[in-house]
Amino acid sequence: MGEDAGRFFALQMLESIEYMHSNRVCHRDLKLENILLDDQLNIKIADFGFASYKNIDCLKSYRGTMTYMAPEIKEGKHYKGSQVDLFSFGVILFILVQGIFPFKEARTEEYFYNLLCSGQSDIYFQKVNGQALSEDFRVLIVRLFSYDPALRPTIDEIRAHPWLNRNPINPEAVRRNLLLDIQQKQQIVLKRQQEQAAQKSHRSQQVQL
Repeated sequence: MGEDAGRFFALQMLESIEYMHSNRVCHRDLKLENILLDDQLNIKIADFGFASYKNIDCLKSYRGTMTYMAPEIKEGKHYKGSQVDLFSFGVILFILVQGIFPFKEARTEEYFYNLLCSGQSDIYFQKVNGQALSEDFRVLIVRLFSYDPALRPTIDEIRAHPWLNRNPINPEAVRRNLLLDIQQKQQIVLKRQQEQAAQKSHRSQQVQL
């Protein structure tokens, strides 16, 4: 969807995540399937089945979805709910911007994640066809995927990051562009379906003749 769309949804997600954490709730299963959109592209976070309440700073339970899960959960370590939620936020953000998963899972032996952990980010972005991504985005995403959770940025640090501030978006303009793009794609799909239905009807008539 590109970086402007990423900024548009990132700002909304950060607001929702901040609200959860301020109320001592961590989600632990943030993923695209749990981000709902209304007809104006406003997000709502769903499915709190793996959430933890009050005690969110020293957790141990194995919770989450493999491709979005922070490495400390996979390794059975104690972890902070806020830090694992922001790791998952990073995975969602990468998918929104680049259109693919950043890695299969966050294990040091996994090829793509290992490139990030070993400081080979230039090779990593070549492998994921991310050469056109802005330097600001690359720096932010690498920090969000840090193996050491203490190195991941906080919500305040993400909001203050150059990626969100060097080229600030007009949210309403981005919303309009996204809605227009969705409308155009829906029209293309509808036209294709109508053409396929017409062809099927024509073949059926020929068979009857």
